[in-house]
Amino acid sequence: MANGPATALERLLRPLSQNLTLELARALVGVQADAETQTRYDELASKRTEGQLTPAEQAELESIVSANTLLGVLKAEASVFLAHAKPS
Repeated sequence: MANGPATALERLLRPLSQNLTLELARALVGVQADAETQTRYDELASKRTEGQLTPAEQAELESIVSANTLLGVLKAEASVFLAHAKPS
């Protein structure tokens, strides 16, 4: 994980990361947003930059960002796991 104190999210996910398998860790590292989600994020981010987001769109954007943050933490934990895994 990142240097410095662990975030609450990292602490909450730590038990999961301690039970990773090689297969799951590899799968997590490879996860990416699908084209539809990425396109929607780009649209919402652009509207936010222009100051044109509705409250519903702001909530949708925050949801995507939260999901991406969660995925980022999982991917980081999986990467650390893979870096320390013994080759099979």
